[in-house]
Amino acid sequence: MNQTTNAFSFNVDSGGGGEAWVTAVAVLGLVEIVLVVLCIAGLWKVFSKAGQPGWAAIIPIYNAIVLLNVAGKPIWFILLLCIPFVNVIFSIIVMAGLAKNFGKGIGFLLGLILLPFIFLPILGFGGSRYEPVE
Repeated sequence: MNQTTNAFSFNVDSGGGGEAWVTAVAVLGLVEIVLVVLCIAGLWKVFSKAGQPGWAAIIPIYNAIVLLNVAGKPIWFILLLCIPFVNVIFSIIVMAGLAKNFGKGIGFLLGLILLPFIFLPILGFGGSRYEPVE
């Protein structure tokens, strides 16, 4: 029973719980990737319908500028979108402008806010047309 330990020794539980955790994290990571791809694809089509370059959906900051343009909001909103907590309110305002310019109502706006990975593809791939409201 001569046992020596040092600062680098640790116990590894080989009871099987570790593999389940790794699997759960991998599945959640895969789900997140799918949701992000759905948002990007939907936003790409929304931009294309609005006469903007679709590839702008994958460029950080530029996609927010194009989204502001499509939603009919001023470019200086980009500054407000960078302020914590304030950005939540102005993101809702931008989504309201987006829904309005595609002829959608408050129900669709709530969908864009709460489930963008579903409602952006509906907006982009669906039959709605971009008609900016001044």
